[in-house]
Amino acid sequence: MTPDALANERAAAAKALQEADEIAVSCHIKPDGDALGSAVGFVRAAVAAGKSVTLSFGEPFELPDYFSLLSLDQLVRPEDFPAAPEVMITFDAADRSRLGSLAEASAAARTLIVVDHHVTNDGFGDINLIDGTASASALLTFDLIRALGWPIDPEGALGLLMGIVTDTGRFQYSNTDARTFRVAAELVEAGAHPERIGQMVYENAPFGFLAVAAAVQNRTVLEADISLVWSELLSSDLAAAGIEAVEAEGLIDHIRVAREADVAILLTETAEGTKASLRSRATVDVGALASTFGGGGHARAAGFTFEGPAAVVIERVREYLRDR
Repeated sequence: MTPDALANERAAAAKALQEADEIAVSCHIKPDGDALGSAVGFVRAAVAAGKSVTLSFGEPFELPDYFSLLSLDQLVRPEDFPAAPEVMITFDAADRSRLGSLAEASAAARTLIVVDHHVTNDGFGDINLIDGTASASALLTFDLIRALGWPIDPEGALGLLMGIVTDTGRFQYSNTDARTFRVAAELVEAGAHPERIGQMVYENAPFGFLAVAAAVQNRTVLEADISLVWSELLSSDLAAAGIEAVEAEGLIDHIRVAREADVAILLTETAEGTKASLRSRATVDVGALASTFGGGGHARAAGFTFEGPAAVVIERVREYLRDR
């Protein structure tokens, strides 16, 4: 989307939101920091502007403990979400299916606004604020709130900053540009405390996480000929450690540090099959790789779910990397 087109969509979104009495807010299923942080940042601004707001996301309706630092007063279970909202706005969802059980509500909404930064998003809303060059959906959310003239309070700023911090890998990923730092600075000025994000997101795990991390690292495999490092997280690892899958997020970062590999993959055993988290240092577009499995994401970070065993996934990955 060109800058002019994006500006036009932002103006249309601001008009629709200004005129709405009630706003339904959602993000993708199994929300990450950018998805829920953007949503919370927007919700706080909308409530301060006098709007009636409902926030939810599709099942499974569960969150890691670190999201407890966010203001979630407007959060309701998906069954309590409006079936046909006057205005609905989604954050960080690359397509309608990523809304899960709230996809039907998005289709029934009188006006649907999509805010997202995934390059694979073709726009499934009536109004689409999509910018694949943005380092996080939180940046687009910040611009929208500013266009609305709504206030950003400390709790809203914290949500938006969480989105930026987590989607840039604490400002380490290649998507971190000068604008990212400028917006982050404004959010800190608005009252966000970065140390709260650092402590809750990156330094907050149950003791059992250490055993799970050890198990994943012990079965890590390096295939230097195709510049790949990968490992598996088994359901038995979680059971033995007494923790839930939602408490084991971020394990991909424990194996991606191997300097011999450009691509890192963590394969997680689930009831539906195999969930894959992919990272790339520089040369491989893992978003394109994920798309061959029906998933997606970004060039340096992506994911998918495959209805089959990890062995099938990794063999297909090997073939992809050998053929590129």
